[in-house]
Amino acid sequence: MTEKEIKISFHEYKSLDELEPLDKELAHAAIEAMSGSYAPYSHFNVGAAVRLSNGVIVKGANQENAAFPSGLCAERTAMFAAGASYPDKAMESLALAGGVMGRLAKSPATPCGACRQVMAQYQAKHGHPMSVIMIGDGIIWKFDKVDDILPLIFDSI
Repeated sequence: MTEKEIKISFHEYKSLDELEPLDKELAHAAIEAMSGSYAPYSHFNVGAAVRLSNGVIVKGANQENAAFPSGLCAERTAMFAAGASYPDKAMESLALAGGVMGRLAKSPATPCGACRQVMAQYQAKHGHPMSVIMIGDGIIWKFDKVDDILPLIFDSI
Protein backbone atom coordinates (compact mmCIF):
# COMPACT_ATOMS: atom_id res chain seq x y z
CA MET A 1 0.00 0.00 0.00
CA THR A 2 1.07 3.55 -0.75
CA GLU A 3 -0.50 6.50 1.00
CA LYS A 4 -1.15 9.47 -1.25
CA GLU A 5 -2.29 12.98 -0.48
CA ILE A 6 -4.38 15.48 -2.39
CA LYS A 7 -3.45 19.09 -1.76
CA ILE A 8 -5.36 22.19 -2.79
CA SER A 9 -4.66 25.84 -2.36
CA PHE A 10 -6.93 28.86 -2.40
CA HIS A 11 -6.91 32.55 -1.65
CA GLU A 12 -8.82 33.99 1.29
CA TYR A 13 -9.98 37.59 1.43
CA LYS A 14 -11.59 39.54 4.28
CA SER A 15 -13.67 41.82 2.03
CA LEU A 16 -14.80 42.29 -1.54
CA ASP A 17 -12.55 45.35 -1.74
CA GLU A 18 -9.49 43.07 -1.61
CA LEU A 19 -10.51 41.31 -4.83
CA GLU A 20 -9.13 42.19 -8.26
CA PRO A 21 -11.55 44.51 -10.14
CA LEU A 22 -12.98 41.80 -12.44
CA ASP A 23 -13.49 39.41 -9.52
CA LYS A 24 -15.07 42.17 -7.45
CA GLU A 25 -17.50 42.95 -10.28
CA LEU A 26 -18.40 39.26 -10.60
CA ALA A 27 -18.87 38.93 -6.82
CA HIS A 28 -21.24 41.91 -6.80
CA ALA A 29 -23.18 40.33 -9.70
CA ALA A 30 -23.55 37.09 -7.70
CA ILE A 31 -24.80 39.01 -4.66
CA GLU A 32 -27.29 40.92 -6.85
CA ALA A 33 -28.45 37.63 -8.37
CA MET A 34 -29.60 36.48 -4.91
CA SER A 35 -32.65 38.71 -5.39
CA GLY A 36 -33.89 36.38 -8.14
CA SER A 37 -33.92 33.38 -5.81
CA TYR A 38 -37.14 31.46 -5.27
CA ALA A 39 -36.57 29.57 -2.01
CA PRO A 40 -39.91 29.08 -0.20
CA TYR A 41 -38.73 25.83 1.43
CA SER A 42 -35.10 26.33 2.46
CA HIS A 43 -35.34 30.13 2.75
CA PHE A 44 -31.68 30.15 1.66
CA ASN A 45 -31.19 32.48 -1.28
CA VAL A 46 -28.26 31.78 -3.59
CA GLY A 47 -27.01 33.89 -6.47
CA ALA A 48 -24.35 32.98 -9.00
CA ALA A 49 -22.63 34.84 -11.79
CA VAL A 50 -20.44 33.47 -14.58
CA ARG A 51 -17.93 35.57 -16.53
CA LEU A 52 -17.44 34.39 -20.10
CA SER A 53 -14.34 34.76 -22.27
CA ASN A 54 -16.07 37.61 -24.15
CA GLY A 55 -16.56 39.54 -20.87
CA VAL A 56 -20.30 38.90 -20.63
CA ILE A 57 -21.62 38.09 -17.15
CA VAL A 58 -24.56 35.68 -16.89
CA LYS A 59 -26.48 35.48 -13.60
CA GLY A 60 -28.53 32.74 -12.02
CA ALA A 61 -30.42 32.14 -8.77
CA ASN A 62 -31.65 29.01 -7.02
CA GLN A 63 -35.18 27.96 -7.91
CA GLU A 64 -36.97 25.57 -5.55
CA ASN A 65 -40.03 23.49 -6.35
CA ALA A 66 -42.53 21.52 -4.26
CA ALA A 67 -41.85 18.53 -6.50
CA PHE A 68 -38.35 18.08 -5.08
CA PRO A 69 -35.81 17.68 -6.75
CA SER A 70 -37.33 19.61 -9.63
CA GLY A 71 -35.64 22.86 -8.58
CA LEU A 72 -32.20 23.98 -9.62
CA CYS A 73 -29.17 25.51 -7.94
CA ALA A 74 -28.02 29.04 -8.76
CA GLU A 75 -24.72 27.84 -10.19
CA ARG A 76 -26.32 25.47 -12.69
CA THR A 77 -28.99 28.05 -13.56
CA ALA A 78 -26.22 30.50 -14.51
CA MET A 79 -24.01 27.95 -16.27
CA PHE A 80 -26.83 26.40 -18.29
CA ALA A 81 -28.05 29.85 -19.37
CA ALA A 82 -24.49 30.80 -20.36
CA GLY A 83 -23.94 27.49 -22.16
CA ALA A 84 -27.21 27.81 -24.09
CA SER A 85 -26.75 31.48 -25.00
CA TYR A 86 -22.98 31.49 -25.61
CA PRO A 87 -22.02 27.88 -26.47
CA ASP A 88 -18.64 28.79 -27.93
CA LYS A 89 -17.47 31.03 -25.07
CA ALA A 90 -15.39 29.62 -22.22
CA MET A 91 -16.57 30.18 -18.68
CA GLU A 92 -13.60 31.93 -17.08
CA SER A 93 -14.92 32.43 -13.55
CA LEU A 94 -17.96 31.70 -11.41
CA ALA A 95 -18.91 33.52 -8.21
CA LEU A 96 -21.61 32.46 -5.77
CA ALA A 97 -23.17 34.03 -2.72
CA GLY A 98 -25.85 32.82 -0.35
CA GLY A 99 -27.80 33.97 2.65
CA VAL A 100 -31.16 34.64 4.19
CA MET A 101 -33.43 37.66 3.66
CA GLY A 102 -30.87 39.50 1.53
CA ARG A 103 -28.05 39.11 4.06
CA LEU A 104 -24.94 37.12 3.24
CA ALA A 105 -24.25 34.02 5.32
CA LYS A 106 -21.24 34.28 7.64
CA SER A 107 -19.33 31.51 5.91
CA PRO A 108 -18.93 31.34 2.13
CA ALA A 109 -21.64 29.61 0.13
CA THR A 110 -20.24 26.39 -1.33
CA PRO A 111 -21.53 24.52 -4.39
CA CYS A 112 -23.11 21.08 -4.15
CA GLY A 113 -21.47 18.08 -5.79
CA ALA A 114 -23.73 18.21 -8.86
CA CYS A 115 -22.81 21.85 -9.49
CA ARG A 116 -19.12 21.06 -9.07
CA GLN A 117 -19.38 18.31 -11.68
CA VAL A 118 -21.16 20.65 -14.13
CA MET A 119 -18.41 23.23 -13.55
CA ALA A 120 -15.85 20.54 -14.31
CA GLN A 121 -17.65 19.60 -17.52
CA TYR A 122 -17.70 23.19 -18.82
CA GLN A 123 -14.07 23.66 -17.81
CA ALA A 124 -13.14 20.52 -19.78
CA LYS A 125 -15.34 21.49 -22.75
CA HIS A 126 -13.39 24.67 -23.32
CA GLY A 127 -9.99 23.43 -22.11
CA HIS A 128 -9.74 26.53 -19.95
CA PRO A 129 -9.54 26.67 -16.13
CA MET A 130 -12.58 28.20 -14.45
CA SER A 131 -11.90 30.00 -11.18
CA VAL A 132 -14.52 29.76 -8.44
CA ILE A 133 -15.22 32.52 -5.93
CA MET A 134 -17.28 31.66 -2.83
CA ILE A 135 -18.63 34.66 -0.93
CA GLY A 136 -19.54 35.00 2.74
CA ASP A 137 -19.95 37.98 5.03
CA GLY A 138 -16.38 38.99 5.84
CA ILE A 139 -14.72 36.01 4.18
CA ILE A 140 -14.26 35.18 0.50
CA TRP A 141 -12.50 32.14 -0.94
CA LYS A 142 -11.10 32.01 -4.47
CA PHE A 143 -10.05 28.78 -6.12
CA ASP A 144 -8.04 28.99 -9.35
CA LYS A 145 -9.68 26.00 -11.02
CA VAL A 146 -12.56 23.59 -10.51
CA ASP A 147 -10.12 20.74 -9.81
CA ASP A 148 -9.38 22.43 -6.48
CA ILE A 149 -12.98 22.06 -5.28
CA LEU A 150 -13.62 18.71 -6.95
CA PRO A 151 -10.57 16.47 -6.68
CA LEU A 152 -10.79 13.29 -8.76
CA ILE A 153 -13.19 14.81 -11.28
CA PHE A 154 -15.31 12.26 -13.10
CA ASP A 155 -13.98 12.37 -16.67
CA SER A 156 -13.74 8.69 -17.58
CA ILE A 157 -16.09 8.80 -20.57
